[in-house]
Amino acid sequence: MNIIVNGKPCTIRSATLADALVELGYGDARVATARGGDFIPAAARAACQLQEGDVLEILMPMRGG
Repeated sequence: MNIIVNGKPCTIRSATLADALVELGYGDARVATARGGDFIPAAARAACQLQEGDVLEILMPMRGG
């Protein structure tokens, strides 16, 4: 399926946001996620079904000073 991740086109096989995070290399990383501008809490990612053309934002906290 073709989606947009952080502004870039991406092709994935995953059907859920939780699976997509693993497929995209985020694994167990602590990230914030949004689909179509709506925040998706970590507890809801496994139930969040992705669709062709979805727009995802995946944000990681930055470290350092």
